[in-house]
Amino acid sequence: MTKRTYAVAIDGPAGAGKSTLARRAARDLGFYYVDTGAIYRTVGYHMDFYGIGPRDTDGINRLLGDVNIAIRYDDEGVQHMILNGRDVTGDIRTPEMSAIASVISAQPAVREYLLEMQRELARAHSVVMDGRDIGTVVLPDADVKIFLTADPEVRARRRYEELLARGEKVAFENVLADLQQRDRQDSERKLAPLKRARDAVLLDTTEMDLEQAAAALETIVKERLGL
Repeated sequence: MTKRTYAVAIDGPAGAGKSTLARRAARDLGFYYVDTGAIYRTVGYHMDFYGIGPRDTDGINRLLGDVNIAIRYDDEGVQHMILNGRDVTGDIRTPEMSAIASVISAQPAVREYLLEMQRELARAHSVVMDGRDIGTVVLPDADVKIFLTADPEVRARRRYEELLARGEKVAFENVLADLQQRDRQDSERKLAPLKRARDAVLLDTTEMDLEQAAAALETIVKERLGL
């Protein structure tokens, strides 16, 4: 009997290009794309809006029940985050929200609250899901696991150029420092730290451009799934 759904888990550090490459792979494969980082950013955005810091465990637990998150996709397959009926996709794509998400994602209550939501998406659809702990915690039985990475300076340069393209005025040194801080937070947190799953394929894109990285990732997925 043909398997009805497939799960592709892509993990890696900040700025590795996970969202760009995962979205593209999902589009080419006809799968759903799930950016779990955006989900955590959305929770962080809600808490920040009400003055609750990402380390305020009591405050987060008090407001978590008020967080109603939905995911919608536009005609190009771009994931839109809907928070309590409002599209906050643009609001959560800032360095500040990235830093908040890194801290708030270590809160046990937040992870538990969102875990079933993520798993249900994978049960209902074939997905390409990216994040920090997809292959190790969220979807440990994923059909394909890839750990995507690149040198810190290369990742920071990519993020820097992305921010400039959006019209944001930033200094490369600050982007690099923020990325290195995010790496430390993600790798050293006690709950579900960033690490490569034992059965994940390592894909280092330091020397690759976008087209080369996309081709390499899709080749791994198709070979593993027999497509």
